[in-house]
Amino acid sequence: KPSREGAGVVLDAGIDKISITWKLSSTGSKKEAEFKTIKVKLCYAPPSQVDRPWRKTHDELFKDKTCPHKIVARPYDKTTQSIDWILERDIPTGTYFVRAYAVDEHDHEVAFGQSTNEAKTTSLFSVQAISGRHKSLDIASVCFSVFSVLALLVFFVNEKRKAKIEQSK
Repeated sequence: KPSREGAGVVLDAGIDKISITWKLSSTGSKKEAEFKTIKVKLCYAPPSQVDRPWRKTHDELFKDKTCPHKIVARPYDKTTQSIDWILERDIPTGTYFVRAYAVDEHDHEVAFGQSTNEAKTTSLFSVQAISGRHKSLDIASVCFSVFSVLALLVFFVNEKRKAKIEQSK
């Protein structure tokens, strides 16, 4: 659950947070005995995968590149688990959902659950990455640009003056 909700709300990387809660479904799993760790990851939704093969979804979980952003890894526990996670500053702009993987002792994913439906069309949220630019950086670049133009102008005026002095001798 994002810290800000509503139509068109875009979360800011490094500022906003999402609250994540997970537990094993009430029907259970035949593979539950294999679960050793639960890894929760931030995953790219289909709109953020278009024309980006490095984010491609594969049915074989070990080939799946949908979820590169690790949120947390905790030992498996049957009780309800939760975490409030601040979106990291290096998260790229995109549309996301959350997925929890159940991992065995060999670090192989044996099951997963996600915050969206199978078609990945509901409960998605958007994140706006940091731009890396601040007003102070813009001000500094303008100051250095003005300084360089003035330095060039002073150089040319000084050279012209020296040339006139040499010519008059």
